Amino acid sequence: MKKNYPILIILLLGLLVGFFTFDQYGESWDDKSLQKYSVKSINAYATWTQQGVVSLEQDDLGNYGPFYVMLVERVTQFLSPLLPYRLPDLRHLIYFITYIAGVLAFYALAKRWLSEIPAIGATLLFMTQPLLWGHAFINPKDTPFLVFFLLSLVFGFKMMDSIKPISSIPLIPSAKRTLALLTALWLVSVFSLFFFTQAFHNYITNLVISAQSGGTNIITLIAKHITTVSSDVYVQRYFLLFLQARTYYFLLITALLLFIWYRLQPNLLKLLIAVFPSAILLGLTTSTRILGPFAGLIVVYFALRTKGRQAIPALAIYAVIAMMAMYLTWPYLWVDPVGHFFDSLGTMSLYPWGGLVLFNGVKYTSSTLPYSYLPVLFAIQLTEPVWALSIVGWVVTIASGVRHLRRTPYRPDVFSGVQVNGKRGLVELSLLWFVIPFIGFVIMRLALYDNFRQVLFILPPIFLMAGVAFEKIKNIKWQIALVILCLFPGIAGIVSLHPYEYIYYNRFIGGMDGAQGRFETDYWVTSYREAAGYVNSIAPPNAAIWVEGPAHLFAIFAREDLKIYSWHEAERADRYEYVITTTRYDFDKTSYPEAEIVHRIMRGDALLAVIKKP
Repeated sequence: MKKNYPILIILLLGLLVGFFTFDQYGESWDDKSLQKYSVKSINAYATWTQQGVVSLEQDDLGNYGPFYVMLVERVTQFLSPLLPYRLPDLRHLIYFITYIAGVLAFYALAKRWLSEIPAIGATLLFMTQPLLWGHAFINPKDTPFLVFFLLSLVFGFKMMDSIKPISSIPLIPSAKRTLALLTALWLVSVFSLFFFTQAFHNYITNLVISAQSGGTNIITLIAKHITTVSSDVYVQRYFLLFLQARTYYFLLITALLLFIWYRLQPNLLKLLIAVFPSAILLGLTTSTRILGPFAGLIVVYFALRTKGRQAIPALAIYAVIAMMAMYLTWPYLWVDPVGHFFDSLGTMSLYPWGGLVLFNGVKYTSSTLPYSYLPVLFAIQLTEPVWALSIVGWVVTIASGVRHLRRTPYRPDVFSGVQVNGKRGLVELSLLWFVIPFIGFVIMRLALYDNFRQVLFILPPIFLMAGVAFEKIKNIKWQIALVILCLFPGIAGIVSLHPYEYIYYNRFIGGMDGAQGRFETDYWVTSYREAAGYVNSIAPPNAAIWVEGPAHLFAIFAREDLKIYSWHEAERADRYEYVITTTRYDFDKTSYPEAEIVHRIMRGDALLAVIKKP
């Protein structure tokens, strides 16, 4: 425990900073829609069991995994009576605590390949990136997915470490057949009953309609008033009966299978228990974003590479439990699991969005971005030392790996220690997790917007490689000195931009001054909180306020007597005391262009929002 004191102290200090600042961040543009989606998803647990209905469509954001936003909604409602903060602020606190959990997961991953101080250095460099620090408070989806991805890898690798050859108990042929047949029956019957839910619903519907039309089937035998009662009533009744019977069957056959495993092959049951936590986490990661299985694929690759065929039973259990966890926490899938899952995969892989993206002074659609989009943003939105350290780490790792391979043969069974034939395991992880996806995103020109927040989850390997550069310095004092020196740009960015750290640009383009007008800054319009604070202090009672763009981000923090108008409502006032505009989409230039600007919200020379007096 003592060796973990430094990282625990660091995390505690990070939490303290977060606790003192979490109520200073504005609401993000997407928060409201995701909050509505979380409530609908939570309500689905009642409507599905009571009515056999899930009132979720693609327009309700059904393609988005709801687990994390449902969790936040539940925790927020629990904390609301206990803590004197607005609901948005409580959500920001939960987002930040989640981020700190991700920092701890990053450290656990770094310790697999790095010694203590380099691992802490890499973790601090990761933790103090202004881009990530800002998103940690306001982002309800991308940063949490990054965290769950990290947790899935950490727990997945621990599961892999625990895999040992299963010592089978000799069984007579009849016992082997019983075990195999029951396992196959469980897989086929359970997956069929759940995967083909829509088919069963259609079958029940056809039976009811046929019975009402005078046909003879099982419905005519059990439904006395089939011709006088609406078909919808009977469809709902018998579909609910199917759902209940399916649940009881699942519980019964699962209990029977576990009992048979325990009696005939108890080691399989032990394996299931060892796999269970990591599989649940993978399922929850997938139910947070559809790309979650990518973490599972990385775990599968390393498990097969290091354990070979003996990992197959564990990986099979891993996949099945992960799918179950995903299904249980994603109500949109319940009606048609296979169809809705692949619809979500196809839709979300394109990141659908109809707006324009500002990149290097030019506006593009999200699907026609230049090839330089991601490389440039990666270069200018992380602090200056990051890429220098990461490149050094790559060079050192590859060079030492080549020397090592010349001296000794590669041992694929050694993975879980700090050193893996130099750093070959880390190189492979970085290739799978960062290099290949990065090249794929660039070449395929997948639709991106809001800079690159959708792909934050591929960033950690950059910092792991930076840790290798720290480790190359053998003198501990110089290691510590370099770590401290490399943290300065990030900490300075956090302090100077607060509470808009997520708009950070480094000195490669001149900081925020150089980004103004060339790149997206406050694209989530969190500056409307500060605008509301200013207007609250100067506006007369019952003043009419025009808010350009997402008015709800202003209204949350505005005085109750103020009358808020925006393009979302048909009603208009005769005149407005003040006009609030964001600089995104040049609204500050097109909305009431002749009005006097009485207040500007800025960071450096970057203008985020303006308050005008018509």
